[in-house]
Amino acid sequence: MTAPIAILLEVNGERLEMDVPPRVNLADFLRDYLHLTGTHVGCEHGACGACTVRVDGEIVRACLMLAVQAHGKAVQTIEGLSDSGEIADLQEAFREHNALQCGYCTPGMLIAVQDLLRRQNDPSRDRIREHLSGNYCRCTGYQAIVDAVAAVAHRRRERTR
Repeated sequence: MTAPIAILLEVNGERLEMDVPPRVNLADFLRDYLHLTGTHVGCEHGACGACTVRVDGEIVRACLMLAVQAHGKAVQTIEGLSDSGEIADLQEAFREHNALQCGYCTPGMLIAVQDLLRRQNDPSRDRIREHLSGNYCRCTGYQAIVDAVAAVAHRRRERTR
């Protein structure tokens, strides 16, 4: 058995130093070691997007990244984005447009669309679909999700005018 490795990282604004086994992926680390269960594990192959988190400002699949690879980095989970209020308007729009059914994919979807809206304030519906193409939803059919994202993009543009 391989000895644990000490890692230092920031998770949702909190600096942490922990010893973790070298083969623990970031999703399992967040869920099992930090009890941040909003990061869901779906396929464990990076295809479904349920485990999407931000690492140093870029979205990544937490099931494909080892926790030790997050050493020295800043990780933001759905809990951190929710607590900060950064995605409050997206969460509300998902509720308004019935864009969350079972909710399993929702945290990854919210992180992914926030990433898109941070980069592009007026994405087309096709661009929204393209950006979400790596996030699977088996319940909504995506139309309601695209509607919610388009509505938030419109509201954010109106607020900045």
